[in-house]
Amino acid sequence: MKYLRTPDERFASLPDFDFSPNYVNLDDTEGGSLRMHYLDEGPSNAAPVLVMHGEPTWCYLYRHMIPIFAAAGQRVVAPDLIGFGRSDKPTERTDYTYQRHVDWMTEWLEKLDLMGITLICQDWGGLIGLRLVASMPERFARVVVANTALPTGDQPMGSAFRSWREYSQSTPDFDAGRIVFGGTTSKITGAEIEAYNAPFPDSSFQAGARQFPMLVPDTPDNPASEPNRAAWSVLRKLEIPFLTAFGADDKIMAGVDKVFQRLIPGAAGQDHTVLPNAGHFLQEDVGRELAQATLKFIANNQT
Repeated sequence: MKYLRTPDERFASLPDFDFSPNYVNLDDTEGGSLRMHYLDEGPSNAAPVLVMHGEPTWCYLYRHMIPIFAAAGQRVVAPDLIGFGRSDKPTERTDYTYQRHVDWMTEWLEKLDLMGITLICQDWGGLIGLRLVASMPERFARVVVANTALPTGDQPMGSAFRSWREYSQSTPDFDAGRIVFGGTTSKITGAEIEAYNAPFPDSSFQAGARQFPMLVPDTPDNPASEPNRAAWSVLRKLEIPFLTAFGADDKIMAGVDKVFQRLIPGAAGQDHTVLPNAGHFLQEDVGRELAQATLKFIANNQT
C-alpha cells in the first residue's frame, strides 16, 4: 500500500502540545506495514484512559484533557487513526474502509495489550471504538460516548450530516482547521487552526479525511451495516458502565445520547450529561469539564 508520512517538522512547536511521540507498525493488509502514532502519558502501570478522535482531527484534540488525567494518576493513551495526525496516510481513497480501520485499531490495541480501559470516543472514534468494545469487551472497564454514534443504515441520516457530507466532497479546499473551528462554540485560535492542518501539507495527504464521510453506513446494505448490527447485539447485553456526555450545540449528533441510554444496560443509573456551550468538538469547548466528568465516572464505577 502506498502511503505518505507527514514530516516531523510540521508538528514542532504546536500550542499546548508538549508530548513525546510513540509508534507501532501495523499490517497494511496488502503485504506491507503502516506506522501508527500514539501518545502515552501518565504512570505506565495505571489503568489506561483511551481517547479516540474522529474526522478530521487527530490526538491534538485531547491536548487539554491529557494533563488532567495524568495529574489524577491515570495513564492516557491517544492514538492517531491511520490517515490522520502523525500516523501514515495511504494515498488512495479506496485504501480506506470502515473494516480496515477497525482491524488496524484492533491490531494496535492487541500490540499494546491494554486492559481495564476507560474509553472516551467522539465522532469516528466512536464508530471504530464501539466496534472494539463489542469485539473484545474483556479489555474495557468503562465507556464514555461523546458526540458519536454506531449507525447501521437502518434509520435515515439527519440533514446536518447530509450537509456535512456534501460539503466534504464538494469543497475544493478541505481545511481541517476551519472545519474544527466551525464545529466549536468557543472557537479556536489561528495557531490551533494551523495545528489541525499540520498533518496535511497538501491535498495529497487528505485521502482519508476526504473518504471518511463516505464510509458512514447510511443504507441498510452498506458493507458496514451488518457488522455494526452485530456490534449492537453485543452492546445491548453489556453491563460495562456507559456514560453519555454530549455537546448541547452539536446539531449532527443531537439526540443520539438517548439511544445509548435506552439500549445499553450499563448506561442505567449513570450521571449522563449534556454540556452547555459545547459543539461537535466538545474537547475544545469543554475539555476540562469532560475530563472531570470522566474522572467522576471512573470513581463511581470501580470494578
